[in-house]
Amino acid sequence: MKINKSRYAILGLLSMGPMSGYDIKKKFEKIASNFWNESYGQIYPILKRLNAEGLAVKTIEKQIGKPDRHVYELTRQGHEKLMEWLKEPVDRHIGRHEILLKLFFGPMISVNDNIKQIQQFQKIYEKELTDLKTIKETIKMDHNDQSHLPYWLMTIRFGELVNKALIQWSRESCALLEKMND
Repeated sequence: MKINKSRYAILGLLSMGPMSGYDIKKKFEKIASNFWNESYGQIYPILKRLNAEGLAVKTIEKQIGKPDRHVYELTRQGHEKLMEWLKEPVDRHIGRHEILLKLFFGPMISVNDNIKQIQQFQKIYEKELTDLKTIKETIKMDHNDQSHLPYWLMTIRFGELVNKALIQWSRESCALLEKMND
Protein backbone atom coordinates (compact mmCIF):
# COMPACT_ATOMS: atom_id res chain seq x y z
CA MET A 1 0.00 0.00 0.00
CA LYS A 2 1.36 3.38 -1.02
CA ILE A 3 1.73 5.77 1.90
CA ASN A 4 0.67 9.37 1.38
CA LYS A 5 3.85 11.32 2.18
CA SER A 6 1.93 14.60 1.98
CA ARG A 7 0.44 13.93 5.39
CA TYR A 8 3.97 13.81 6.85
CA ALA A 9 4.95 17.02 5.08
CA ILE A 10 1.98 18.71 6.73
CA LEU A 11 2.67 17.10 10.11
CA GLY A 12 6.24 18.38 9.80
CA LEU A 13 5.12 21.94 9.16
CA LEU A 14 2.64 21.75 12.04
CA SER A 15 5.54 20.71 14.28
CA MET A 16 6.85 24.24 13.78
CA GLY A 17 3.70 25.73 15.24
CA PRO A 18 -0.05 26.09 14.73
CA MET A 19 -1.06 26.93 11.15
CA SER A 20 -4.07 27.26 8.92
CA GLY A 21 -4.26 25.56 5.54
CA TYR A 22 -3.40 28.91 3.97
CA ASP A 23 -0.34 29.25 6.26
CA ILE A 24 0.80 25.75 5.28
CA LYS A 25 0.50 26.52 1.55
CA LYS A 26 2.48 29.74 1.95
CA LYS A 27 5.15 27.98 4.03
CA PHE A 28 5.57 25.34 1.32
CA GLU A 29 5.94 28.08 -1.29
CA LYS A 30 8.43 30.05 0.79
CA ILE A 31 10.79 27.39 2.10
CA ALA A 32 10.10 24.04 0.45
CA SER A 33 9.11 24.73 -3.15
CA ASN A 34 12.36 23.31 -4.52
CA PHE A 35 11.49 19.81 -3.33
CA TRP A 36 7.84 19.66 -2.23
CA ASN A 37 4.59 21.21 -3.28
CA GLU A 38 1.04 20.82 -2.08
CA SER A 39 -2.14 22.34 -3.45
CA TYR A 40 -5.00 23.61 -1.33
CA GLY A 41 -6.95 20.64 -2.73
CA GLN A 42 -4.43 18.34 -1.04
CA ILE A 43 -3.85 20.33 2.15
CA TYR A 44 -7.41 20.77 3.41
CA PRO A 45 -8.53 17.12 3.12
CA ILE A 46 -5.30 16.00 4.82
CA LEU A 47 -5.84 18.49 7.66
CA LYS A 48 -9.39 17.17 8.07
CA ARG A 49 -8.07 13.57 8.26
CA LEU A 50 -5.27 14.50 10.68
CA ASN A 51 -7.87 16.11 12.92
CA ALA A 52 -10.19 13.07 12.69
CA GLU A 53 -7.29 10.73 13.52
CA GLY A 54 -6.29 12.81 16.55
CA LEU A 55 -2.92 13.78 15.03
CA ALA A 56 -3.87 17.47 14.97
CA VAL A 57 -6.48 19.57 16.70
CA LYS A 58 -8.43 22.35 15.08
CA THR A 59 -9.40 25.63 16.66
CA ILE A 60 -11.51 28.28 15.00
CA GLU A 61 -10.44 31.89 15.22
CA LYS A 62 -13.18 34.42 14.56
CA GLN A 63 -12.20 37.26 12.24
CA ILE A 64 -14.04 40.50 11.62
CA GLY A 65 -15.10 40.92 8.02
CA LYS A 66 -13.40 37.69 6.96
CA PRO A 67 -14.24 33.99 7.14
CA ASP A 68 -13.31 32.17 10.33
CA ARG A 69 -9.71 30.98 10.41
CA HIS A 70 -9.27 27.24 11.02
CA VAL A 71 -5.94 26.72 12.77
CA TYR A 72 -4.43 23.28 13.28
CA GLU A 73 -1.95 22.27 15.95
CA LEU A 74 0.03 19.06 16.18
CA THR A 75 -0.98 16.75 19.03
CA ARG A 76 1.40 14.57 21.01
CA GLN A 77 0.16 11.61 18.98
CA GLY A 78 0.78 13.56 15.77
CA HIS A 79 4.30 14.39 16.92
CA GLU A 80 4.95 10.71 17.68
CA LYS A 81 3.62 9.67 14.24
CA LEU A 82 5.91 12.24 12.59
CA MET A 83 8.91 10.98 14.60
CA GLU A 84 8.18 7.37 13.53
CA TRP A 85 8.06 8.38 9.88
CA LEU A 86 11.21 10.50 10.10
CA LYS A 87 13.15 7.42 11.27
CA GLU A 88 11.86 5.13 8.50
CA PRO A 89 14.15 4.51 5.51
CA VAL A 90 13.32 6.58 2.43
CA ASP A 91 11.74 4.96 -0.60
CA ARG A 92 13.50 4.89 -3.95
CA HIS A 93 12.24 7.79 -6.02
CA ILE A 94 11.22 6.98 -9.55
CA GLY A 95 10.64 10.26 -11.30
CA ARG A 96 8.54 10.97 -14.29
CA HIS A 97 10.43 13.14 -16.74
CA GLU A 98 8.39 14.20 -19.72
CA ILE A 99 11.53 15.22 -21.61
CA LEU A 100 12.85 11.66 -21.42
CA LEU A 101 9.56 10.25 -22.61
CA LYS A 102 9.59 12.65 -25.56
CA LEU A 103 13.21 11.80 -26.37
CA PHE A 104 12.41 8.11 -26.21
CA PHE A 105 10.11 8.80 -29.15
CA GLY A 106 12.42 11.50 -30.53
CA PRO A 107 13.16 9.83 -33.88
CA MET A 108 9.53 10.50 -34.85
CA ILE A 109 10.22 14.27 -35.10
CA SER A 110 13.09 16.30 -36.49
CA VAL A 111 16.41 16.69 -34.71
CA ASN A 112 15.76 20.45 -34.56
CA ASP A 113 12.42 19.88 -32.81
CA ASN A 114 14.17 17.63 -30.29
CA ILE A 115 16.80 20.32 -29.71
CA LYS A 116 14.05 22.89 -29.10
CA GLN A 117 12.43 20.57 -26.55
CA ILE A 118 15.70 20.16 -24.67
CA GLN A 119 16.45 23.89 -24.80
CA GLN A 120 13.03 24.63 -23.29
CA PHE A 121 13.69 22.01 -20.60
CA GLN A 122 17.06 23.64 -19.87
CA LYS A 123 15.46 27.09 -19.49
CA ILE A 124 13.06 25.70 -16.89
CA TYR A 125 15.92 24.45 -14.72
CA GLU A 126 18.03 27.56 -15.23
CA LYS A 127 15.09 29.58 -13.88
CA GLU A 128 14.65 27.14 -11.01
CA LEU A 129 18.35 27.51 -10.16
CA THR A 130 17.87 31.29 -10.03
CA ASP A 131 14.75 30.85 -7.87
CA LEU A 132 16.71 28.63 -5.47
CA LYS A 133 19.25 31.41 -5.00
CA THR A 134 16.44 33.75 -3.97
CA ILE A 135 14.91 31.16 -1.64
CA LYS A 136 18.32 30.53 -0.08
CA GLU A 137 18.88 34.24 0.57
CA THR A 138 15.38 34.65 2.03
CA ILE A 139 15.73 31.65 4.33
CA LYS A 140 19.14 32.78 5.56
CA MET A 141 17.80 36.25 6.27
CA ASP A 142 14.49 35.24 7.87
CA HIS A 143 15.55 32.09 9.74
CA ASN A 144 19.25 32.57 10.50
CA ASP A 145 18.77 31.82 14.20
CA GLN A 146 16.71 28.63 13.82
CA SER A 147 18.02 25.11 14.34
CA HIS A 148 16.24 24.10 11.11
CA LEU A 149 18.47 26.35 8.97
CA PRO A 150 21.30 23.87 8.21
CA TYR A 151 18.75 21.22 7.24
CA TRP A 152 16.84 23.64 5.02
CA LEU A 153 20.08 24.68 3.36
CA MET A 154 20.87 21.00 2.67
CA THR A 155 17.58 20.67 0.78
CA ILE A 156 18.42 23.76 -1.25
CA ARG A 157 21.89 22.43 -2.03
CA PHE A 158 20.32 19.21 -3.27
CA GLY A 159 18.12 21.27 -5.58
CA GLU A 160 21.09 23.29 -6.80
CA LEU A 161 23.10 20.20 -7.65
CA VAL A 162 20.19 18.41 -9.34
CA ASN A 163 19.37 21.49 -11.42
CA LYS A 164 23.01 21.95 -12.42
CA ALA A 165 23.14 18.30 -13.49
CA LEU A 166 19.96 18.68 -15.56
CA ILE A 167 21.36 21.80 -17.22
CA GLN A 168 24.63 20.00 -17.99
CA TRP A 169 22.71 17.02 -19.40
CA SER A 170 20.70 19.44 -21.58
CA ARG A 171 23.85 21.02 -22.97
CA GLU A 172 25.45 17.65 -23.70
CA SER A 173 22.28 16.29 -25.32
CA CYS A 174 21.89 19.36 -27.52
CA ALA A 175 25.55 19.08 -28.59
CA LEU A 176 25.02 15.42 -29.49
CA LEU A 177 21.90 16.24 -31.47
CA GLU A 178 23.70 19.10 -33.24
CA LYS A 179 26.34 16.58 -34.40
CA MET A 180 23.58 14.31 -35.65
CA ASN A 181 22.15 17.24 -37.58
CA ASP A 182 25.39 17.83 -39.50
